[in-house]
Amino acid sequence: MAVIKHTQEITVGVSPKRMIKAMVTESSTFLPKIMSGAIKSIDVLNGNGGPGTIIQTNFSDVAGVPVPCTKHKIDAIDAEKGTTKFTMIEGAWLGDKIESVVYDVKFEEVVNGGCMIKIASDYNTKGDAALKDDDIKEIVDRTKGFYVAAEEYLIANPNVCA
Repeated sequence: MAVIKHTQEITVGVSPKRMIKAMVTESSTFLPKIMSGAIKSIDVLNGNGGPGTIIQTNFSDVAGVPVPCTKHKIDAIDAEKGTTKFTMIEGAWLGDKIESVVYDVKFEEVVNGGCMIKIASDYNTKGDAALKDDDIKEIVDRTKGFYVAAEEYLIANPNVCA
């Protein structure tokens, strides 16, 4: 198994505190609400929301998403420090070349009151599978889409996740 590293930075016009609530600590209610056309539900399969918790995201049939669900395991959460780490462990987004993806996410405040979301991803391949940029691009684009949708909703609704 090889590990392919990828980094991504997304700047949003929302504070780290609100983004962490929306995308981490309250994501099971927030994301299905703002992305109802794509996300049917987010279910905690095992755990209490802390490290070791297994979460399943169920996608809508009409979302055009080629996967009914994904599962990830929470490895660490520190809302005060603005960090979380989780591992995507199941779902068709992984394809036939990727065993799992470990995401290390940091929400950092920027000068204008918004935040910089720094995502370091480790793509763990199956066996000797070689990844191309296109293999990772779809996952990266979908990940960014979640954060952009959250930003747009939070800006339009300043009392949500306040």
